[in-house]
Amino acid sequence: MPLTARDAAEQFAQRFGGPPSLVVRAPGRVNLIGEHTDYNDGFVLPLAIDRAIWIALRPRDDRRVVVHSVENDQTAEFSLDGLKHTDDGWPEYLKGTAWSLQDAGHALGAWEGVLLGDVPIGAGLSSSAALEMATARAFAAAGNLDWDPTAMAKLGQRAENQWVGMRCGIMDQLISATGRAGHAVLIDCRSLAIRPVPLPEGLAVVVLDTSTRRGLVDSAYNERRSQCESAAEFFQVPALRDVDFERFVESAGGLDETTRRRAMHVVTENDRTVQAAEAMRRGDARALGTLMNKSHESLRDDYEVSSDALNAMVEAALAHEACYGARMTGAGFGGCAVAVVDAEQGDEFAAATAMRYAKQTGHEPAIYVCRATDGAGVVEVE
Repeated sequence: MPLTARDAAEQFAQRFGGPPSLVVRAPGRVNLIGEHTDYNDGFVLPLAIDRAIWIALRPRDDRRVVVHSVENDQTAEFSLDGLKHTDDGWPEYLKGTAWSLQDAGHALGAWEGVLLGDVPIGAGLSSSAALEMATARAFAAAGNLDWDPTAMAKLGQRAENQWVGMRCGIMDQLISATGRAGHAVLIDCRSLAIRPVPLPEGLAVVVLDTSTRRGLVDSAYNERRSQCESAAEFFQVPALRDVDFERFVESAGGLDETTRRRAMHVVTENDRTVQAAEAMRRGDARALGTLMNKSHESLRDDYEVSSDALNAMVEAALAHEACYGARMTGAGFGGCAVAVVDAEQGDEFAAATAMRYAKQTGHEPAIYVCRATDGAGVVEVE
């Protein structure tokens, strides 16, 4: 079962000997379609999921932040004055968010709290963005700061780009901040305009965790981003978002083969993402599934960010009659896939796909039907 505000409050009481003043939550996300398009100013179609990062906290009257991670059984403490990067792992996301908020002119107050979550780390479900948005929400709530979800998402992205060193796009933080229950959100990563798109009736979204992991900062992610920037420079546009398929076909012969395939993925993925949102508005689950299948093929063959485990998981999912479509999700090289299936057969699909994948790979997966939830917020303890 997903964690609750009560779980966070109880952990706080055990650690600090009394109830918290506030409990905040920021969800992870799964991206239905639109992969590696966000840093190309393109379109993405994620949803916030019912796996989240929780912080139970109370303000302090000094300038120190004290946070205990339940999962790591570690306590981090730092001053809001003279923040320094020290490569300490998970605390750097909190410190980086504090730095980004203060650098933007926000006056932050100190607090102490416990941190817990059920977003799998390294699975492509944006545990890092959820941590940044939960931290931003904690600072905002403790300091009575105005909560502008889009502005806070941009500051979270800046923390990850400039403090952590991961050149991510805006999607992960923005969906964690602006998610809507029962909906995916079509995000224009250039204008940051968001349009909630209702999930078709009778459709279930299933997260398919391969139980394989990757480290993004040290992976080929930044290399892919540089290749896209080179392609945009070749086309003389600000970003690959500005290249339509017709222009790509006319001119892409001037690119080297690898860069051409990288650009091909981005150009076609943007089209698929817009089409997928329209299919969802029509309630056309089969059209959505077909577009997701094509997305996976493109990520596997042109962008080359899939893996044997991800390919095996997608094949296992598509072998079940309830599955409309499946694809790897997240940056790739391991982590999760996502499937859309007939909701009435969701549990049966999950069990059969897990068995088929485990038999083929030897890995024990984690597969679960997820709900689309609201974005980051302060939560009442029931």
